[in-house]
Amino acid sequence: MAWRKLGLVFAPTGSHPWMLSHASNPTPESRGGDIVRVYFGSRDERNRAHIGWVDLDMASRVRVVDLADEPVVAPGPVGGFDDSGTSMGCLVQDGDRTLLYYLGWNLGVTVPWRNSIGLAIRESPGAPFVKHSPAPVLDRAACDPFTLSYPFVMRDGRLWRMWYGSNLQWGPQERDMHHVIKYAESKDGLHWERTGEVALGLCEPEEIAVCRPWVESDGAGYRLWYCHRGAAYRLGLAQSGDGRNWQRSSLPGGLDVSPEGWDSKMLAYPALFLHRGRRYLFYNGNDYGKTGFGVAVEEAA
Repeated sequence: MAWRKLGLVFAPTGSHPWMLSHASNPTPESRGGDIVRVYFGSRDERNRAHIGWVDLDMASRVRVVDLADEPVVAPGPVGGFDDSGTSMGCLVQDGDRTLLYYLGWNLGVTVPWRNSIGLAIRESPGAPFVKHSPAPVLDRAACDPFTLSYPFVMRDGRLWRMWYGSNLQWGPQERDMHHVIKYAESKDGLHWERTGEVALGLCEPEEIAVCRPWVESDGAGYRLWYCHRGAAYRLGLAQSGDGRNWQRSSLPGGLDVSPEGWDSKMLAYPALFLHRGRRYLFYNGNDYGKTGFGVAVEEAA
């Protein structure tokens, strides 16, 4: 199989004060028929991230049909774990409830940031997302002492499984962060057990980070979409029989940077979506989503 890029889908135009730039970490949700709502992180004049959404019509060509007026999840109060921003992680359905796991930003002094994983819950399809707690559901701990990043949570039978980012260290330069993807489990999606188990580590000498995991299961095994960073982010793919031991595999054709334009320098933050029997991959381009997000569709070779 190969992928065909459909181009840039959405980038903020500055029409909302909380949505002046960026559409990072696109996260799709079916709204029925051909309408797909994509949640994303956007930034205000203080560079704080807010989570909003855009509705897309996927019928013939991908086009915008609606846009949020207000953020779904906004930064928290001063001193809170998310006072400097909220970035999109993933959505999980639990009966009528929808759980939105997000990244809460704290700016640091000795280091750039100290991030934690928060949760907002929508009790029914038409209800708003409400933060579960003023505290994170996953914070720094002995096995994750530095900072966390974007989570992906999957209901796997009775087990809740999370793949999330974690720094192994900080250093005087950005290249010293050594950011990997780790693994945790839960019985209810709220209380998580973790040991610091690394699901996907660094492999190449110039690689400094792997992040934004997106896991799919076909019953026979698991595939992990992610992005990895040396000089700039690129997309990656790994395979596993149990969701814990991963082997990197070759990325299908069509998912590299373009010769020019909005995704000519970087591809990052993938999110897979199945619509009417076809697989779509939403992703960000240059400057960590400042140029918006696009989508590719899988096609038979």
